Amino acid sequence: MAQTRIAPPAARNEGQWAFDDAREPLNGNEQFKQDDDGLNVRARIEEVYSKQGFASIAPEDLRGRMRWWGLYTQRKPGIDGGKTATLEPHELDDEYFMLRVRCDGGALTLEQLRVIGEISVEFGRSTADITDRQNIQLHWIRVEDVPEIWRRLEAVGLSTQEACGDTPRVILGSPVAGVAADEIIDGTPAIRAIAERYIGDPAFSNLPRKFKTAISGSPHQDVAHEINDVAFVGVEHPEFGPGFDLWVGGALSTNPKLGVRLGAFVTLEQVPEVWTGVVGIFRDYGYRRLRTRARLKFLVADWGAELFRQVLEGEYLGWTLADGPAPPPPPTGRRDHVGVHPQRDGNFYVGAAPTVGRTPGDLLLRIADLVEAAGSTRIRLTVEQKLVVLDVAPDKVDALVEGLEANGLGVRTASTFRRGTMACTGIEFCKLAIVETKARATHLVGELESRLPTFDQPITINLNGCPNSCARIQTADIGLKGALAGGEDGYQVHLGGGLGLTSGLGKTLRGLRVPAEELPDYIERVTRRFDEQRTEGELFAQWTQRAAEEDLR
Repeated sequence: MAQTRIAPPAARNEGQWAFDDAREPLNGNEQFKQDDDGLNVRARIEEVYSKQGFASIAPEDLRGRMRWWGLYTQRKPGIDGGKTATLEPHELDDEYFMLRVRCDGGALTLEQLRVIGEISVEFGRSTADITDRQNIQLHWIRVEDVPEIWRRLEAVGLSTQEACGDTPRVILGSPVAGVAADEIIDGTPAIRAIAERYIGDPAFSNLPRKFKTAISGSPHQDVAHEINDVAFVGVEHPEFGPGFDLWVGGALSTNPKLGVRLGAFVTLEQVPEVWTGVVGIFRDYGYRRLRTRARLKFLVADWGAELFRQVLEGEYLGWTLADGPAPPPPPTGRRDHVGVHPQRDGNFYVGAAPTVGRTPGDLLLRIADLVEAAGSTRIRLTVEQKLVVLDVAPDKVDALVEGLEANGLGVRTASTFRRGTMACTGIEFCKLAIVETKARATHLVGELESRLPTFDQPITINLNGCPNSCARIQTADIGLKGALAGGEDGYQVHLGGGLGLTSGLGKTLRGLRVPAEELPDYIERVTRRFDEQRTEGELFAQWTQRAAEEDLR
């Protein structure tokens, strides 16, 4: 790294390491990270906590460093949403953990899927959820069992390292990378290189906040690149051929911002080095005073694309990136990969839709048996909480589809609501949530399928249990944010968000809070109005921009 600093300091000290040689911690999180790298907690889990039990865990490890190994305490049962913001952390903590298994690129082998299912059944009360970050999350995990769980995961090439914490989280990738007939470029080699070289590297294990990456060469833009800290989007350069367009600074939560293009073209071989440069900027220049301003999106907003690219090239790369084209809009239609689709090699990939990502361990084991019977060894997870089976021979497709659908995973029969509805963990397990999400969303899907059996337009309905937008409420056609009023569960409504063709943040309907029991009525009403009023080819998000206010309520 060059010694000359190009970027100016912020107007006030934001705790950036680049301008503070002492690196003085400015909050409790920065203090515990400086006291001991989060990666070091593994030894204490294996040697002390797993042997002495939950009560032996130091507070800074319990609610801090254990996240570096994918472990969060889960919510104690029976605590209602009204108490979420009033109770102390130790009052919310159950003596069990959520364990997040990172699946970079969403890629799993048959053996890995089976091991996760077995772990879920044996250690996690058969809980498992596919997340919109292509991870699998388990619950009810005891600290006593963690070393054995790690042993089994690592024996098949999986890990929970840096699945959480102020680290580079799982790297998103196209679920159909390397097989899709219309792919621009396969980003898998770059995903593997970054994961193998840098995940677990102490040089990047103390970032200001979490850091999210997406790499996809699919023309369908199937990894939500607009809301990642760094994203590499497949493009065709007129001179250099296929490669990636570089985006930075996307993220949602309570202050959502879409990523910005740097106008730079990155070859497949350059992706890991450019990635380390962007992470390095975040580590050195990212804001560390306030946790609420510590994401890369705030730095990008303050600097702008031109300065960010100048610092990246001048201080971190030492060479100039080529200018490149913007990615064209994705094709119309759905991009969730649900259904049966031809691969470039004559085989097929089969996309299945579990309801809001819920895939209990015993179901994962049944899926593994179906995948094996279909002659496949590769499964991919999607950013819509779905799964895809690759490499299915033509004569095996129908049996696989029949088996998946018999287990409640829609393929050919998946309704638009089952395909398009997502939900975060919610109050069932999450200490930040104030309302139920998973069960509510499952009920909602069933109601809408019953009430609107012929509705077939693409629509996304995302439920979130708190304002943090883990389920991407601001970028859904219908985003539902958990809210309380009068002690009853309800949802604030965001309409018209989207990614891809309708990339943008939804608008909040002021003063509208839908009680939980009225969600099916509200969404049925709005969906019917859209279906009645839409023009040929018009998408829901586009309709909301011209619809009368009363039609949105």
